[in-house]
Amino acid sequence: MSQVLIVDDNADIRRLLSVTLSTEFSVQEAWDGEAAIDLVRRFHPKVIILDVMLPGSMSGFKILSALKSDPLTRDIRVAMVSARGHLSDQKTAEELGADAYFIKPFSPMQVKSWIRSHIPS
Repeated sequence: MSQVLIVDDNADIRRLLSVTLSTEFSVQEAWDGEAAIDLVRRFHPKVIILDVMLPGSMSGFKILSALKSDPLTRDIRVAMVSARGHLSDQKTAEELGADAYFIKPFSPMQVKSWIRSHIPS
């Protein structure tokens, strides 16, 4: 079963995605950047659902940049999620290597469908 990591400081969002995805994927959850980086190292997920705004010193953009600049993690598919629908945020995510950008509120089934179509073979 492919690993999916959900990184969001909102427990309700994590729970909603986890319930939706756990029927097809092995799901891990993190609420901040430090926990996310730890779980990436331990579980090597195929896909990360990553919130833009996180508590602590690591924003979603900072995590994305770190993942995409590391040869060991740059092939992980990353979908950003955010309540901020600004075009500039979407452009930043794209420039940093995000594979998708979902604006909250989003459909968890849409995210699941995107994951299905982007899991590397």
